Amino acid sequence: MSQIENSFQEAQEAFLILKQQGSKKRAAFLKEVASQIELLREDLIPLAAKESHLPEGRITGELGRTLGQINLFANLVEEGSWVEAVIDHSDSERKPAPKPDIRRMLRPLGPIVVFGASNFPLAFSTAGGDTISALASGCPVLYKAHPAHPETSRMVAKAISSAVSISGLPKGTFQHIEGGIDTGQKLATHPLAKAVAFTGSFKGGKALFDACNKRKLPIPVYAEMGSVNPIFAMEAYLNENLLAAANAYAGSLVLGVGQFCTNPGLIFVPKAQEEAFSEQVVSQLKEVAGAPMLHEGICNTYHQALKNLAKSDKLEWLLTTEASQILTGNPSLAKVKASDWLNEEAFQEEVFGPFAIMVVYESPEELEQVAVRLNGQLTCTVWGESTELSANKGFLNLIEEKCGRLLFKGVPTGVEVGHAMQHGGPFPSTTDSRSTSVGSHAITRFARPVAFQDMPEALLPEELVEANPLGILRKVDGVFVR
Repeated sequence: MSQIENSFQEAQEAFLILKQQGSKKRAAFLKEVASQIELLREDLIPLAAKESHLPEGRITGELGRTLGQINLFANLVEEGSWVEAVIDHSDSERKPAPKPDIRRMLRPLGPIVVFGASNFPLAFSTAGGDTISALASGCPVLYKAHPAHPETSRMVAKAISSAVSISGLPKGTFQHIEGGIDTGQKLATHPLAKAVAFTGSFKGGKALFDACNKRKLPIPVYAEMGSVNPIFAMEAYLNENLLAAANAYAGSLVLGVGQFCTNPGLIFVPKAQEEAFSEQVVSQLKEVAGAPMLHEGICNTYHQALKNLAKSDKLEWLLTTEASQILTGNPSLAKVKASDWLNEEAFQEEVFGPFAIMVVYESPEELEQVAVRLNGQLTCTVWGESTELSANKGFLNLIEEKCGRLLFKGVPTGVEVGHAMQHGGPFPSTTDSRSTSVGSHAITRFARPVAFQDMPEALLPEELVEANPLGILRKVDGVFVR
C-alpha cells in the first residue's frame, strides 16, 4: 500500500470517529493545538524567518494571528451554533397527511486535502486557517506542505500531532505530507478526498480545480488564486486627501515586498489629479529599499512579468527596477489611460510583488465601463466623499459584483480575522465566491447539511436533541430560540 493510500485509510477511519465526538472535545483539541504551537515560539519564529526571508517582526505578528484564529475556531465550536440547527416538529393531526419530525444541521464532509501557501509560513500553512477550520468542522486533514519552508512546516506539524495524541484523537486526524506537484495531484484526486483547500497561484489553483471536476465523484475545490485588488480614487476625495492617500497607497503596495494576496496592484485616478498623485507615490516608492522576496522562483517570476509588460507601448513607466540581485524585489509603477486598460486583458493579471498600474480615467461613465470589464477580485476599494459616493451608486452597484470585500476606507492589505470577514471573491480570484478562507465562516466549507427524519431521540446528534443540552441557537418551527 502506498503512503498516500495508507494516509487516506487512516484519515477515513479517523473521520468516522471524529464526527461522532462532541463539540466540547473538538474545541479542547484546538486549544491544545494552540498551546503546543505556543511552546515552540522561541525556536519557531527565527526558523520561519530564515526560511521565508521575512523579518522576525512580521513572523511574530503572523504567529499571533495563527494562534488567534485557532482560538477563534475553538470558541466557535465550543459555542456550537455554527451548525445551523433547524427543527420542524411533527404534527400527527395535520391533514391530509401527518407531518414528520425533521431535524437539519451541518455535518463534516470527510478527509480534507489542504495545500500550504508560500507567503504565510504560519497563518496560511500547516496550522493555518484552512487546516484549523477543517479540523474545527470535524474533518481530518491531509496537509500538503509547501516546499518553500519545509522545516517550519515540520515543526508545526509535530505540534499538531502532539495535540492529537494528548487529546486522545485517532492518529489519522492530521497528517503531514511532503512532495511535489505529482503528490498534490494524487492527494486531490484520491477517491476518499472530500474537498481541497488551496492558496497560491492561478495556474496551481485552476489545475487542482480542473482535476477535481474530472473525478468520477467531483469534489469542491476552495482555491484562493490571487487578485489585483483595485482602488478607485474619486476627484473630490483626492482634492481633500491627496497626500495621505498617495502615502497610504505606496505603503500598502510595498508591504511585505508586495507578496500579499490583497496587494493593490491597480489604482484608478481621475485625470485632474494624475500628475500630483503619481509624483507623490513615486516619491514615496523611491525611498523604499529593495527587500528579499520569499524565494528565488517568486523573484524571477516577478521580474519576468515586468519584462513582459514592458513590451506594451500603452504603458508609461514611472518607476522601473532591474533584477540586479537574487531574491531582491524593488517597487515598480506604470501608468495607462483607462481607454487602453479596457482593451488589454494583460493589464488585469496579478504581478506577485511590489508593482502596480495606475489607470487614469476621465469620467464617472468611464469608471462604470471599468466595473463591467473588471475581473473578479478578493477586494475592491473606493475612496470617495459622501456626496461622490451617493452620486455614483450605479458604479458601486456594479463593483459590488466583482469582489468579496468592498472597502470605503484604508487599503486592502490587512485582513481582519473575525466573524464578519469575507476573504474570497468571484472567479478568477477564487474558485467559489460563496466561501471565505478567513474568518469563522470558513468552517462551513467543510460541512454539508443533513436532515434526520423521525430519528429516535437517543440517536440524534447532541445539537438536535430536544432539550438543547448545548444551549445553542436553533430555528425551531420557524423561530430562532436557545
